[in-house]
Order: sequence, then C-alpha cells, then structure tokens
Amino acid sequence: MTVFSKGRKERTVPLWPKTARVLEQWFRERAIGPDGVVFPTVRGTPLSSDGLDHLFQQAVRRAGEACPSLVTKRITPHLVRHSTAMHLLQAGVDITVIALWLGHESIETTHIYLEADLALKERALEKVAPVQGAVKRFKADDALLAFLAKL
Repeated sequence: MTVFSKGRKERTVPLWPKTARVLEQWFRERAIGPDGVVFPTVRGTPLSSDGLDHLFQQAVRRAGEACPSLVTKRITPHLVRHSTAMHLLQAGVDITVIALWLGHESIETTHIYLEADLALKERALEKVAPVQGAVKRFKADDALLAFLAKL
C-alpha cells in the first residue's frame, strides 16, 4: 500500500494479508477511487494528524480498561512506530530493511535503534571471549611522560 507521511513523503508499506483484505473491503464499501479520501472526517475531509491522534487516544483509553498500566503512560503513534522498529531489530531483521520499512533516507537515522537496544548489546558482549588472566594496568615510562609534557 502506498501512503503519504511526514513531509508529504510517499511510502510503500507492507501489510499482512488480513489487513489488506479489510482495507480492500473498506475501499469497496466507501467506493474510494485512487484519489479518494480513505479515512475522512465527519465532514468528508481528510483526517488530520490531530484527528488521528484523537482517535488513537480514544483507543488507548479503551485498551486501558483491559490493561490498566497503559493509563499512566504516554502512548503515541510514534511510540508504536518506534516499538515496532525495536521488535523488528530484536527479531533479527537487518537494520537496512528496518530503515526501508520506516522510510528513513539515511541509515544513520535508523542506527539510533541499535544504540537504544541494550539486549542487543548484551548479546554482542556474550560473543566476545573474556580476557584470560589478570589485566595489567598500563603505566607510561618516563620517556613517554617527558614527551607528553612537552606538548
């Protein structure tokens, strides 16, 4: 499916087959053509980001009835996007694929997810063999200290 997002960027996003079927049914019921408004307001205009956030917060409140811990948290669409990216990363999906999925133009933007994933860092550390024996502390000799003092 192709959508327009932040900065009016056109993005193609993958959908689960069930999600695609639901959307296709929605399009048929609303008789939406290629240039039609998919998610209109009550006035028939395109749903704004504020309107989407309002609907999203209503859904969060309803979900809070079944999961009370949600009530005290600030849940946003961006948080869901970030959480999805983190789950993809933890599932072993390559970071370049995640960058494409998120629509990042630069891999450096997606690299933030790597820095945030403590569990990934712990797994990397487990793969490194520990140093055998005592670690000797470096002590500079007089010649090196004299050289550094002259700088």
